[in-house]
Amino acid sequence: LQTREDRAKLDGMYECILCACCSTACPSYWWNADKYLGPAVLMQAYRWIEDSRDEFQDKRLAELDDAFKLYRCHTIMNCTKVCPKHLNPGKAIAHIKKKLAEK
Repeated sequence: LQTREDRAKLDGMYECILCACCSTACPSYWWNADKYLGPAVLMQAYRWIEDSRDEFQDKRLAELDDAFKLYRCHTIMNCTKVCPKHLNPGKAIAHIKKKLAEK
């Protein structure tokens, strides 16, 4: 089971419809689409990393700890501007970076 507080942490992530507007608006993704995962994928990764029911947080974070997969995001924030659901992939990416820095 999940507490209400833990469930509230997923607000703004589970609503993503995977349209990839954020990725297509991201210059870092344009230039490095073969290596950089992009905002859509990273937002979904963070959705699972933040889920208290998930048992693979450390494994997911280790997989993302890469110079290209995650760190090609330069916080230009086009991803957030174009999201039709008004979500914030840039914030999710920043949270992943913070979690990795804390490890």
